[in-house]
Amino acid sequence: MIEQKLSIDQLPAEIKLAFQELKVIKHLNDAGFKKKFGFTCATLFRIIFVLLFQQKNWFRLLESPQGTNYPGKDAVYRFLNHSGYAWRRFLTLLSHETVHRMEHLTSDKRETAFIFDDSMFERNRSKAVEMLARFKDHATGAYYKGFRMLTMGWTDGHSFVPIDFALLSSNNSSINGIADGIDKRSSGYKRRKEALQSAPDNIAAMLDRAMAAGLSASYVLMDSWFTHAPLIQEMRNRELHVIGMVKNDRKRYLVDGHRICLNSLYSLAARIEGKNRHILRQIRTELAPGIPVMVVFVRHRSKKKEWLAILSTDLTLSASDIIRIYRMRWEIEVFFKCAKSLLRLQKEFQGRSYDLLISHTTIVFARYILLAWQHRQSTDQRTIGGLFYLLCDEVGTIDWVVALQQLVELMNEVATNVGKRISKLIHRQLHDWIAGLPSYIKVYLPISSCES
Repeated sequence: MIEQKLSIDQLPAEIKLAFQELKVIKHLNDAGFKKKFGFTCATLFRIIFVLLFQQKNWFRLLESPQGTNYPGKDAVYRFLNHSGYAWRRFLTLLSHETVHRMEHLTSDKRETAFIFDDSMFERNRSKAVEMLARFKDHATGAYYKGFRMLTMGWTDGHSFVPIDFALLSSNNSSINGIADGIDKRSSGYKRRKEALQSAPDNIAAMLDRAMAAGLSASYVLMDSWFTHAPLIQEMRNRELHVIGMVKNDRKRYLVDGHRICLNSLYSLAARIEGKNRHILRQIRTELAPGIPVMVVFVRHRSKKKEWLAILSTDLTLSASDIIRIYRMRWEIEVFFKCAKSLLRLQKEFQGRSYDLLISHTTIVFARYILLAWQHRQSTDQRTIGGLFYLLCDEVGTIDWVVALQQLVELMNEVATNVGKRISKLIHRQLHDWIAGLPSYIKVYLPISSCES
C-alpha cells in the first residue's frame, strides 16, 4: 500500500494557477481575514472553495477515510458565521483584479457594462433563519421564503464578473428580525442594515463602491423592474448611460409638451425600414422628469403581434446598437443559472445566521470568477459549465495521479539499491510499461527519469 500525503486544502491544478494569478489569498489577507489560533482563514477558505469540486458535502467529507485530516465542523462554521470579516471588501478586491486583467485582453473600442438584476434566494424549508422574509416571484406569481439577491456585475460581452451583491430582506413581510448581540460596528451588522433598504438605494451604493474601487463601464444595463426615472437620474448624475427594458405601466413620456403613455408613444414612433424585421420603430422623447431618451420598439419573440420597448439615454446610438448592447444583459441570467445549478448556491450550507448566507454566497461568487477567468484564458470553446465538470473530474483523479507518481519513484529507488544488471532490467521494463500507457496518463509520470 502506497502511503499518500494528503494536502487538506489541495486545489485542482488549473484552479491553483488561477488562485496565484488573481492573488486570491492576498486579497483575503488584505480584507482583514485573520484568526488568533487554529487553522488559518486562508486554509479554511481553500477547503470550502474546493469542496464543491470534490462533489461532496461537508458531512460526507468528514465521514470519509481522510476526514480526520480536516478541521472539525465547528471550526468551519465559526469561520462562516463570523460577523467581523469584510466579505464585501474581499469580493471587490478579487473582482477588480479580474476585471483589470480582462481589460488588457479587450479592445479599447469594445463596450463594457455594469449589469443589475435580482434573483430568488430561496429558503422555503427554513423557519428560524435570521432576517427571513416572504417574497413574490414575479415570473410565476408564487410566494417563497428567503431573500432577494440583488447583484451587480461587469461584462464586456465575452466574460461576466460578479462585483457586489446584497441579500435583501423586507420590513413589511419579515418572518424573523436581526439576531441579538450583533456588534453594530461590524461588517455583518452593516450588511443587515442594508438588507432592509430599498433596491434603488442599494444599487446607487453599489455603483459608488465600484467606481471608488476603480471599476468603470460604458453603460448600465437593467431590466424593466429597475428602469425608472429616479434611478436613471442617479446613473446620469454619475455620468453613466442607461439601457434597459421598459415596462408598459403608468410611466409617462413627454412629446411636444404632452405627457403620453407607452402605447401612444408607439403610435407616434417612426417605422424603421431595413433588413432587421424584428426592429419595428424608434422615437426620441423625454421621461417625465426631463431626461432625454431614445425608445426602440422590437417584436416580441414568442408573441409576434406584440412588441417590447427598450430605452437608452445615449442618443448617439442607432437602434441596432441599442439592441446589441442590451443583449449583453443576458450574461447575468447565465450567472444566476450557473451559481444555482452548478455551484450549489443556497444548498451547500444550511445555517441560520445571516453572516453564513453572506460568506457562502461570496465564496460561490469567487468560484464563478475563477471559472470565468479560466474560460477567458482558454483557447477552446468550452462553456463555464463544461469547464466546471472538467475541474470536478480533475479533482477526482488527483489521488491516482499521486499514486502512479509515487509508484514510479519507488521503482526507481529500488533500482538504485540493487546490482547494475538488475537495475538495467528494472529500468527497461519500467520504460516499456510507461511507453505503452495512454498519452493522458504519460503526462503525469516522470518518463525521463526512467530511461536507462
